[in-house]
Amino acid sequence: QVQLVESGGGLVQAGGSLRLSCAASGRAFSSYTMGWFRQAPGKDREFVAALTWNGASTYYADSVKGRFTISRDNAKNTVYLQMNSLKPEDTAVYYCAADPSNTLGAIRMSVQYRYWGQGTQVTVSS
Repeated sequence: QVQLVESGGGLVQAGGSLRLSCAASGRAFSSYTMGWFRQAPGKDREFVAALTWNGASTYYADSVKGRFTISRDNAKNTVYLQMNSLKPEDTAVYYCAADPSNTLGAIRMSVQYRYWGQGTQVTVSS
């Protein structure tokens, strides 16, 4: 069992930055694919970013490419999402998720992820 706890959300003006953190319990964290998803009010949960267990490969939604950066520190059991040049349309609850199976073909699919955090709210004002 893995528990994930997100932090770092908040209110920021358009053009600003935030860094989200996701702290994981359990020694197997370093072997999991990790992802970030988000869900805005009235919308489906959508893929934001993901990276492989060793951090060698990263994946981004087109809407955040060039603005967001996902990274991990396996020694700290933590994955990060650095968000720059934020836009009002980035407003959502952001969730981190863990995939023990490391199925790269489904890395953008929420159903692939077994463990989820409780989410952290990000609000970008115009």
